[in-house]
Amino acid sequence: MSGPGRADLVLDHRHHYDPLTRARILVPSLHLPSTIATTMTTSLDYLKQTGTVVVSDSGDFESIDVYKPQDATTNPSLILAAAGKPGYAHLIDAAVKYAKSKGGDLDQQASIAMDRLLVGFGSEILAIIPGRVSTEVDARLSFDKEGTKKKAKELIAMYESLGISKERILIKIASTWEGIQAGRELERDEGIHCNLTLLFGFAQAVACAEAGVTLISPFVGRILDWHKKNKPGKDYVGDEDPGVQSVKKIFNYYKQHNYKTIVMGASFRNTGEIKALAGVDFLTISPTLLEELKNDTSPVPKKLDSQAAIQGTPLKKVSFINNEPEFRWALLEDQMAFDKLHEGIRKFAEDGETLKTLLRKKLSA
Repeated sequence: MSGPGRADLVLDHRHHYDPLTRARILVPSLHLPSTIATTMTTSLDYLKQTGTVVVSDSGDFESIDVYKPQDATTNPSLILAAAGKPGYAHLIDAAVKYAKSKGGDLDQQASIAMDRLLVGFGSEILAIIPGRVSTEVDARLSFDKEGTKKKAKELIAMYESLGISKERILIKIASTWEGIQAGRELERDEGIHCNLTLLFGFAQAVACAEAGVTLISPFVGRILDWHKKNKPGKDYVGDEDPGVQSVKKIFNYYKQHNYKTIVMGASFRNTGEIKALAGVDFLTISPTLLEELKNDTSPVPKKLDSQAAIQGTPLKKVSFINNEPEFRWALLEDQMAFDKLHEGIRKFAEDGETLKTLLRKKLSA
């Protein structure tokens, strides 16, 4: 269906949007070539057919709807990028107004405004997608278990004040020792679902599974970046990509040992990495790469399979969840994971601080 009929259909389905937002969401739908939109099977379709749940990795909710993802993920860097667009000014204004109404000094108000902005983006995204949105805890809390738990509960309370159930939220926490323990306690004691992110090493993945967290986000592209920089001269393509190999090992280990934690590959540099992980539980993909997959019609064969994983080469069960020294030593020994975890925390903290500075200026105006 194309032309006015399609617009009416989407318009009717999204009637709870304000005119500005609705218009922006409709534009890409109206300009899709009718052959691609209605008849041809795209690589994105093939990927979904492998059983992989497709998730949109973006704070820019105007770009999400056209790809029909189930879930969406955000982080401080993505929200910062989206917040700079004029179409999202109303969310910043709403966050500032909310923070001012709560009183307190400027730093307290900036912190409240930051949380309200994250929740504002999340609630807009949840109006588009059928599943869950991931909202990140302040990266500066990555080594503070109690601080992480407190912030997670505050974010959930803020969502619930808008009528959004905690079942539709994943709280994103860095996969540090403290973060994993916070996730363990939030899941067990509060029923708050967690997405353990900035995951680069096998020890992190093992501890997260033992902690019983809902989902992990092993980063693929950033692992590739590290290897290209530190071990140049090799052709890291497809199954030779160290990020792809890392996720495959984690997936196989989880299935062999019957862990229920969802494996969601993240941080991709190209569609080749995505296709090499077809069949993994979830993949969170940027709008740029989603668009590439949507404009590609090559088949995407299933590469990862639960049954094949269970019957594959046995991976010895190990444990880290109750042994902090062993966990820290394993992470230290994995130079790539150690480097990338701390670099990622710094980057998210910097972008979070930039966003907070923007909010401080608005609060002071």
